[in-house]
Amino acid sequence: MSGNFLALAQPGVQQLSPYVPGKPVDELARELNLDPSKIVKLASNENPLGPSPKVLAAIREELTELTRYPDGNGFALKSLLAQNCGVALDQVTLGNGSNDILELVGRAYLAPGLNAVFSEHAFAVYPIVTQAVGADARIIPARDWGHDLPAMLAAIDAQTRVVFIANPNNPTGTWFDAKALNDFLQDVPEHVLVVLDEAYIEYAEGGELPNGLDFLAAYPNLLVSRTFSKAYGLASLRVGYGLSTAVVADVLNRVRQPFNVNSLALAAACAAVKDTEYLEEGRRINERGMLQLQDGFRELGLDWIPSRGNFICVDLGQVAAPVFQGLLREGVIVRPVANYGMPNHLRITIGLPAENGRFLEALAKVLARG
Repeated sequence: MSGNFLALAQPGVQQLSPYVPGKPVDELARELNLDPSKIVKLASNENPLGPSPKVLAAIREELTELTRYPDGNGFALKSLLAQNCGVALDQVTLGNGSNDILELVGRAYLAPGLNAVFSEHAFAVYPIVTQAVGADARIIPARDWGHDLPAMLAAIDAQTRVVFIANPNNPTGTWFDAKALNDFLQDVPEHVLVVLDEAYIEYAEGGELPNGLDFLAAYPNLLVSRTFSKAYGLASLRVGYGLSTAVVADVLNRVRQPFNVNSLALAAACAAVKDTEYLEEGRRINERGMLQLQDGFRELGLDWIPSRGNFICVDLGQVAAPVFQGLLREGVIVRPVANYGMPNHLRITIGLPAENGRFLEALAKVLARG
């Protein structure tokens, strides 16, 4: 007789639902008998440029060493990051994507009887890492789709150990300025670790978003997490990093899995850090694509949430699920966000001009069909 292994799981795990990623191109092609080469995927906030030639060259050079374990300390990449970010080597923690950094924080600092504070409409990984270790999730209602930092501050108590804040936020694209961040950090108790998730910070220009690195020296309870999955175009290789005090980094490294970042990812990230031309081209494409989609929404009479990421949420004024399904039949994959409490919105990744145009044409067709 088999046991009920769901009931045997930790209570917080029982209440979770598995993370649902954006639908893969091959899966949609199989389901609807579509030509994969004609499908447009704008669902997962991936970089539409494809991999940098310099990154590909670094990966090819590393292929002959696949029988060897990677450098478990990631010395070369950590050295580059420390130099670029103006921190010491022992302040850098490497992760299997920035999700891994969030997971390490949960494992190190959260437990039953403790809690984490984060916003409504925030990244789905925050509740996953919180509830998986039995901690309580304090979800604070959003303000204008974004973080209500004063309300989040008010929710902190003696049992709070972590606050997750994202700037810009995924999936809404909302952001807060340097004064709001500084005011928040000034009042957070010293026993609370603030995780500033800057997965999309490279897309911000002109100082419109604060740089979390500017606050590290003043606030020892701050950790900044970043990723190579978005602007650097390395989503498949899974490499991210956290920047904090050396003490916090040491704690995270105590629970970090050995060799959590593979050799190809380490080599690719080192090349990506140096490839400033690729980063700038990605920013230009993103800026133009954002304007293209906003103009398209305006022509269709649709509202959207202003965004500083590489994605934008459009308000369809109706339940979005049927429109999402209609777009799939047109060979266009975007992201429904009903699971984030946004049933009338779709999140669209900024693509190349032709991809954005294809999406807008398909959207107009689906909406016209009613």
